[in-house]
Amino acid sequence: MSETDGHDELTDEEWRERLSEEEYRVLRESGTEAKFSGEYVDHHPEDGEYRCRACGTVLFEAETKYESGCGWPAFYAAEEESVTTTTDTSHGMRRTEVRCANCDSHLGHVFDDGPEPTGKRFCINSVAMKYNEE
Repeated sequence: MSETDGHDELTDEEWRERLSEEEYRVLRESGTEAKFSGEYVDHHPEDGEYRCRACGTVLFEAETKYESGCGWPAFYAAEEESVTTTTDTSHGMRRTEVRCANCDSHLGHVFDDGPEPTGKRFCINSVAMKYNEE
Protein backbone atom coordinates (compact mmCIF):
# COMPACT_ATOMS: atom_id res chain seq x y z
CA MET A 1 0.00 0.00 0.00
CA SER A 2 1.43 3.40 -0.96
CA GLU A 3 1.40 6.41 1.33
CA THR A 4 -1.83 7.76 -0.16
CA ASP A 5 -3.84 4.58 -0.81
CA GLY A 6 -6.77 3.43 1.28
CA HIS A 7 -6.83 6.08 3.99
CA ASP A 8 -10.43 7.00 3.25
CA GLU A 9 -11.37 3.46 4.29
CA LEU A 10 -9.94 3.67 7.80
CA THR A 11 -12.34 3.29 10.69
CA ASP A 12 -12.84 6.08 13.20
CA GLU A 13 -10.81 4.06 15.71
CA GLU A 14 -7.93 3.69 13.22
CA TRP A 15 -7.94 7.46 12.57
CA ARG A 16 -7.82 8.11 16.33
CA GLU A 17 -4.79 5.80 16.65
CA ARG A 18 -3.00 7.39 13.69
CA LEU A 19 -3.58 11.08 14.52
CA SER A 20 -2.90 13.20 17.58
CA GLU A 21 -5.93 14.53 19.45
CA GLU A 22 -5.59 17.97 17.78
CA GLU A 23 -5.01 16.48 14.32
CA TYR A 24 -8.10 14.30 14.75
CA ARG A 25 -10.22 17.26 15.91
CA VAL A 26 -9.29 19.34 12.86
CA LEU A 27 -8.92 16.70 10.14
CA ARG A 28 -11.75 14.32 11.03
CA GLU A 29 -14.17 16.57 12.98
CA SER A 30 -13.74 19.74 10.86
CA GLY A 31 -12.24 21.72 13.73
CA THR A 32 -10.10 24.85 13.47
CA GLU A 33 -6.85 25.68 15.22
CA ALA A 34 -6.56 29.03 16.99
CA LYS A 35 -5.52 32.03 14.87
CA PHE A 36 -1.76 32.58 14.62
CA SER A 37 -1.09 29.35 16.59
CA GLY A 38 -0.07 27.00 13.77
CA GLU A 39 3.49 25.99 13.00
CA TYR A 40 3.23 27.09 9.34
CA VAL A 41 1.71 30.58 9.78
CA ASP A 42 5.13 32.27 9.51
CA HIS A 43 6.77 29.50 7.46
CA HIS A 44 7.90 30.78 4.05
CA PRO A 45 10.19 28.30 2.30
CA GLU A 46 11.33 28.97 -1.28
CA ASP A 47 10.40 25.49 -2.46
CA GLY A 48 8.92 22.24 -1.24
CA GLU A 49 5.37 21.08 -0.77
CA TYR A 50 2.70 20.83 1.86
CA ARG A 51 1.05 17.41 2.17
CA CYS A 52 -2.09 16.21 3.91
CA ARG A 53 -1.05 15.19 7.42
CA ALA A 54 -3.56 12.34 7.38
CA CYS A 55 -2.62 10.61 4.12
CA GLY A 56 0.41 12.32 2.54
CA THR A 57 -1.28 13.66 -0.60
CA VAL A 58 0.47 16.75 -2.01
CA LEU A 59 -1.92 19.70 -1.48
CA PHE A 60 0.08 22.90 -2.07
CA GLU A 61 3.43 23.92 -3.56
CA ALA A 62 5.48 26.21 -1.29
CA GLU A 63 5.75 28.82 -4.06
CA THR A 64 1.96 29.42 -3.84
CA LYS A 65 2.10 30.32 -0.11
CA TYR A 66 1.79 33.99 0.78
CA GLU A 67 1.31 36.24 3.81
CA SER A 68 -2.40 37.05 4.00
CA GLY A 69 -2.57 38.21 7.63
CA CYS A 70 -5.57 35.92 8.24
CA GLY A 71 -3.84 33.97 11.04
CA TRP A 72 -3.57 30.68 9.14
CA PRO A 73 -1.28 29.57 6.34
CA ALA A 74 -2.60 30.93 3.04
CA PHE A 75 -2.04 29.74 -0.53
CA TYR A 76 -3.28 31.20 -3.81
CA ALA A 77 -3.50 27.80 -5.54
CA ALA A 78 -3.97 24.15 -4.62
CA GLU A 79 -3.07 20.99 -6.49
CA GLU A 80 -6.48 20.80 -8.21
CA GLU A 81 -6.82 17.01 -8.21
CA SER A 82 -5.85 16.85 -4.52
CA VAL A 83 -8.64 18.94 -2.98
CA THR A 84 -12.42 19.06 -3.07
CA THR A 85 -14.69 21.89 -1.98
CA THR A 86 -18.15 21.93 -0.42
CA THR A 87 -20.43 24.60 0.99
CA ASP A 88 -20.07 25.00 4.77
CA THR A 89 -22.88 26.79 6.61
CA SER A 90 -21.64 26.08 10.15
CA HIS A 91 -21.11 28.86 12.71
CA GLY A 92 -23.74 31.08 11.04
CA MET A 93 -21.52 31.71 7.99
CA ARG A 94 -21.53 30.58 4.38
CA ARG A 95 -18.02 29.46 3.42
CA THR A 96 -16.38 27.03 1.02
CA GLU A 97 -14.75 24.16 2.88
CA VAL A 98 -11.58 22.54 1.49
CA ARG A 99 -11.08 18.80 2.00
CA CYS A 100 -8.42 16.31 0.91
CA ALA A 101 -9.67 14.52 -2.22
CA ASN A 102 -7.90 11.30 -1.18
CA CYS A 103 -8.95 10.81 2.47
CA ASP A 104 -11.76 13.40 2.85
CA SER A 105 -10.02 15.15 5.76
CA HIS A 106 -10.98 18.75 6.56
CA LEU A 107 -8.17 21.17 5.67
CA GLY A 108 -9.69 24.64 5.96
CA HIS A 109 -11.61 27.06 3.71
CA VAL A 110 -11.09 28.94 0.44
CA PHE A 111 -12.12 32.54 -0.19
CA ASP A 112 -12.26 34.76 -3.29
CA ASP A 113 -10.08 37.54 -1.86
CA GLY A 114 -6.61 36.23 -2.70
CA PRO A 115 -3.90 37.61 -4.98
CA GLU A 116 -3.40 37.09 -8.68
CA PRO A 117 -3.09 34.92 -10.65
CA THR A 118 -6.03 33.00 -9.10
CA GLY A 119 -7.76 35.48 -6.77
CA LYS A 120 -8.11 32.61 -4.27
CA ARG A 121 -7.06 32.44 -0.62
CA PHE A 122 -6.85 28.87 0.64
CA CYS A 123 -6.84 29.40 4.41
CA ILE A 124 -5.54 26.08 5.77
CA ASN A 125 -4.95 24.75 9.29
CA SER A 126 -1.25 24.06 9.94
CA VAL A 127 -2.15 20.89 11.84
CA ALA A 128 -3.80 19.56 8.65
CA MET A 129 -0.50 19.68 6.73
CA LYS A 130 3.08 18.45 6.81
CA TYR A 131 5.80 20.38 4.98
CA ASN A 132 8.29 18.44 2.86
CA GLU A 133 11.37 19.96 1.25
CA GLU A 134 11.82 18.92 -2.34
